[in-house]
Amino acid sequence: MFENLSQKIDRALKTLRGAGKISELNVSETIREIRKALVDADVNYKIAKEFTEKIKAEALGRDVLIAVEPGQLMVKIVFDELVQLMGGRTVGINLAVKGPTIILIAGLQGSGKTTFSGKLAKFLKGKGKQPLLVADDIYRPAAMDQLQVLGEQIGVPVYREDNNKNPVQIALNAIQFAKDNGRDVIIIDTAGRLAVDEAMMKEVEDIKKAVNPHEILFVVDAMTGQDAVNTAKAFNDRLDFSGVVLTKLDGDTRGGAAISIRYVVQKPIKFIGIGEKMDDIDFFHPDRMASRILGMGDVLTIVEKAQQAFDKAETEKLQKKLRKNEFDFEDFLTQLNTIKKMGNIKDLIAMIPGMSKMLPEDINIDEKDFKHIEAIILSMTKKERKKPEIINGSRRKRIALGSGTSVQEVNQLLKQFADMKKMMKTLNKLTKDGKEIKNLPPSLFKLK
Repeated sequence: MFENLSQKIDRALKTLRGAGKISELNVSETIREIRKALVDADVNYKIAKEFTEKIKAEALGRDVLIAVEPGQLMVKIVFDELVQLMGGRTVGINLAVKGPTIILIAGLQGSGKTTFSGKLAKFLKGKGKQPLLVADDIYRPAAMDQLQVLGEQIGVPVYREDNNKNPVQIALNAIQFAKDNGRDVIIIDTAGRLAVDEAMMKEVEDIKKAVNPHEILFVVDAMTGQDAVNTAKAFNDRLDFSGVVLTKLDGDTRGGAAISIRYVVQKPIKFIGIGEKMDDIDFFHPDRMASRILGMGDVLTIVEKAQQAFDKAETEKLQKKLRKNEFDFEDFLTQLNTIKKMGNIKDLIAMIPGMSKMLPEDINIDEKDFKHIEAIILSMTKKERKKPEIINGSRRKRIALGSGTSVQEVNQLLKQFADMKKMMKTLNKLTKDGKEIKNLPPSLFKLK
């Protein structure tokens, strides 16, 4: 997401890099290119024009500080204005002080509403809450079944009444069920709309009046571009929702909707969907998103993903094994699966400051690139994983055949693993002996 916008803004800012001072001429040229980049990214022209006029006024109204280049100053100005345009600050979810929190989910059919409901339930469960999912789409039985499957997958109960055709009554019954069974968050997945029609809007309004939700989240597919903005405005006029959820931000989207929606409806973007997995949900952070758009990385998100993915006890256990040089293929496989939980590798690399500009535009790195390594390890016996040194020629042929790879690929993995163990042994010896470590290859592991 935002890759094209990021590249075009970067090119626009190059106009000022190396310039001795800010002038109306070079600022105007930069502003024109930034405005074009925003419009190309599907940002409404009026919004793009107002945004760039603010940047221009701010840039021309400032004196360039000593040791601050004009290009650096412009990046700072654009960053600040982008943050404000996208909401200024991260807005969390509204939770009830007393009694269960009621969250109403609304949106067009196909926007990812039901999937988001499941993701939100898992997200809140991870925060110590006891959520209940409510299947309140009486028109599409598949939606109820989908929610049921998601609920079973994440270990969250789903309330449904297959024979009841009154969505208001279903919602009220679900709230009573939640109170009777100690569920403190109720997530009501309402029927999706094919279009913003009067009858369906009236129905969701009736549900809102009956349950008096603490939070109304409007789910919108980010790939629909400016149509998403128009739909958001129509829903907000009727429901006065409290926040927006942007789904499918991992797809082929130009990102303009994320910038435009906040400006048009004046409601915060609270969550973003960044993948198909149930963990692929996050709060929307305007400052982090602005940082990524400008190619400045997003280290905080990487840290948070790592904290969620890595188990503290397992990490300490791994460190002990590394110190004793007992790291084997079982441990390697565990670490591989943990890294995969953090998300798309290309997205993670792009969060590192400066790395997004170094990656080729057409590169696609994801967990599939690790499949052959995983297949090789899984084709080993338990004993072979524990003691790879016993893997002789015949074993290598069997492993290659079982993993659908070649003997050469098996040999390569075994050699790389052996080299890593040698390096770890050297590091452990030098650390233990208290000798100064010089000219050693960098390691991913930190030894105490």
